[in-house]
Amino acid sequence: MRGLRLLRAPAALLGCLCVLLVLGGTPAYAHSALKDAIPGPGAKVAPGADVVALTFGRLKSGTTPKISLVGSDGAPVPVGRPRVADDSVVCAAVTPLRAGVATLSYSIVSADGDQQSSAFQFEVADGAESVATPSACKGLSLAAPGNGGESDTILGLGRTTALVAFPVTGVVVVGGGVLVVRTMRGRRLTGRDACR
Repeated sequence: MRGLRLLRAPAALLGCLCVLLVLGGTPAYAHSALKDAIPGPGAKVAPGADVVALTFGRLKSGTTPKISLVGSDGAPVPVGRPRVADDSVVCAAVTPLRAGVATLSYSIVSADGDQQSSAFQFEVADGAESVATPSACKGLSLAAPGNGGESDTILGLGRTTALVAFPVTGVVVVGGGVLVVRTMRGRRLTGRDACR
């Protein structure tokens, strides 16, 4: 009997852990997954479209989504600063699209603070159906492509390089200044000792 009592506690603990693993292991479904897009994933559109729209669940207010577009030649397609309509539709002006397969990448922050990034492709082809400006984007004053967006360079350096190089340079300059001051003080003290 005593042996069974000793086994009950570990068995109960193991059962609780299994329940937690099963319940805790289910994926969390984000409320802000991409619901619709113009042009959408796998869509075929006519050349000349100059606005893209991505529809999500509710987005976090005060955050600016990021959208980038790459043409079939691998060159970036200029995109204006994205704007949010109705707390869920992200609109951005783009340079009129040319024929080929384009890749659109985006990064958004959902209302619960979860950041999501993804990408999809669509085809721009002659003879395909033209894409009208999405209704949610029509009332917005969209920044022209290449204007009002975030620059990819800071003082001629790539954004990432600059964000690392500038603080490191600051630390080196300040550290060098402290070293010079200490060296100068040390020399003054040594000179005073010699005079005594």
